[in-house]
Order: sequence, then structure tokens, then C-alpha cells
Amino acid sequence: MAPSGSRSVRKGCQRVLYWVPVLFIALILAWSYYAYVLQLCIESIDDIGEKVIYLLVYHVIFIMFVWTYWQTIFTRPMNPLKEFHLSHSDKELLQREDRGESQQEILRRIAKDLPIYTRTNSGAIRFCERCQLLKPDRCHHCSVCDRCILKMDHHCPWVNNCVGFSNYKYFMLFLAYSLLYCLFITATDLKYFIKFWMNGLPDTQAKFHILFLFFSASMFSVSLASLFIYHCWLVCKNRSTLEAVRSPVFRHGTDKNGFSLGFSKNFRQVFGDEAKYWPVPVFSSLGDGCSFPTCLVNLDPEQPSSPSGSNTATNAAAEGRHYPGKPLRDSQSRLLVSTPSWTDSDSTAEREKGASNPGLTIEHEA
Repeated sequence: MAPSGSRSVRKGCQRVLYWVPVLFIALILAWSYYAYVLQLCIESIDDIGEKVIYLLVYHVIFIMFVWTYWQTIFTRPMNPLKEFHLSHSDKELLQREDRGESQQEILRRIAKDLPIYTRTNSGAIRFCERCQLLKPDRCHHCSVCDRCILKMDHHCPWVNNCVGFSNYKYFMLFLAYSLLYCLFITATDLKYFIKFWMNGLPDTQAKFHILFLFFSASMFSVSLASLFIYHCWLVCKNRSTLEAVRSPVFRHGTDKNGFSLGFSKNFRQVFGDEAKYWPVPVFSSLGDGCSFPTCLVNLDPEQPSSPSGSNTATNAAAEGRHYPGKPLRDSQSRLLVSTPSWTDSDSTAEREKGASNPGLTIEHEA
């Protein structure tokens, strides 16, 4: 009993420690609210019009910041559907086999009816031994959460949660509103920050809050801006952080742009079709997180196209299957169907170019 009891105590302590970064952000946010609203706007600004405008804009940004942060933290990451889990008989059959090749034959037989097109670096079926399931495309096992996460981007300690298919939009909005929050504070506090150095502020505790508010907001702005720009680039390329570090491996080989559908479709896959939902932290991403349309020809000028991509992509498209069984919304169906070309341009010239190129084939994974 002692070992199991010690393990439970250790896990409990770890769970508490995981909330320390979130608590730190909450304390910084609470102090910034006090410093900006009370010490800057109410105590230091004399102009009523300026004070009202600052407070109104500040509270709108503050509410959106807190809302997106809350959604990012408390939205549970989605796990693979039950179709990807091994049945009891398949588990027993897999355990009886000692040789890796025999086990791969079993996994290939199970995977043939699933929308799985990515492989390991060695070309094997991606299988999670801890979760006992075949990993869907873009799914990875999180060592912190100890489970497989659909379209996992990374595990973020600042939200104590995995960022993946279910909350990636919330994470992007959180970065956007937190950056906007810091930039707004920096811009509106700048005049009074200058007054501090010119001894133009009353000798009260407010001037020290104004000083530290400017420094903290400007420093956070720099770090948040770099992180936000990086994730905007990932959205434009339809890559996760893990895929940017290590390109996904398809049947025809490694392709860093295998999931890229062009800027418009890449953006809508994360934020949805309806523009009114883009700035709001409500779920509007397209798809089910288990299957994704892929373009098996590299259209990025940074990387040469794969010579073996044509035949393999054709064979994969020939055996493409519709999945999942549940119906998708019209917007999802439009995104997840094959088109002659996944480029951003919808012009006739681009479509004819894609149709005349024998190497351009699309693998349908809807």
C-alpha cells in the first residue's frame, strides 16, 4: 500500500504545482487591473473624457482576455474516437505476437478501415501502447496529461492544459487579446510614464504603479508578439508546433506541407466559415479532429516536390474512404472534399495548371 500511496501523493503534488503558472498569470492580471483602473485612470487622469474612454476600451479588452484565457484552460482536449481503440480480441492478438512485423500486420489490418495516412519515420503504423489505440493523423500522446490528444500542438504550462483541436482557436484568441491588452496599457500609460521621469506626477503610490505597469506591459508585449506571430504563421501553413519541429510522414514520405490547403482553407479550418464567430471564444473549427484533408504535393517553394508523391498519392486517393459516419455540416463538407488545387488562388488559370500537372493529386480524408 505504501508505494501506491506515495505515488498518489506525488501525483497530487504535481497537479498542484501545475497550477502555479496559471496562478502567477492570475495575480499579474489582478494587479494590472488594480494599477490601471484605480491608480492610473481614477487617481492620476484628470480629464473626464479621457478617463471614460480608457476605462470603456480597457474593460472590453479585459473581458475578452479573461474569457479566452478561461476557455483555453478549462476546455478539455479531445481524445480519439472509440473506432481507433483496439478491441479486447485485438489486444490479446497483439500481445501474443512477439515479432514487430507480425504486430505491424495486425495494426495494418485494423488501420485499413480508418482514415489514417501518416506513419512513423520507419513507415510503421502509429500506435500508442499506453492508450492502446491507433493514433489518428496529427494525434500525439501527451506525457503530462498521459493521454492521446487530437491535433496536439503542445502542452502549455501557462494554461495547465494541452493545446489541441478542441481549444487551439481559444489559444490563438488568448494570445491575440493578451497582446492587445498589453499594447493598450503600454500606449495609454506612456504619457504618464514620461511624466513620472519629469516629476510631473503627484508624489503618491500611484506613480510607482504607473512605472511598473509600463515596464511589465511592454515586456510582455514583446514576448507575446513573437509567440503570436509564430502561431499565425503556423495557422497559415496549417501546421502544429510539433509538425513544425518534425514534419509529418505520409505513405509517400515526409512532407511538411502535407496538411496545407492554402491560406483561406487553413484559416477556416481553425476559425470556421462564419466570420462573426472568429473573434469570439466559441468553438467553430471545422472537422472532427480525427481526419484531415491532405495535399500530397508540396506547393511551398522552400521545399522541392517529392518525385514519388504522384503514384503514391494516386493510390491513396483511389482507396480514400468517407469518415466519420456522422454527417458533417455543409461548411465542413466543403472544406473536406477534393478539389483540383489547394492553392489560395481560385482563378481558372490556377485550376487548369493543377489539372494539367500529373503530379498534383489530392488524398481525400473526409
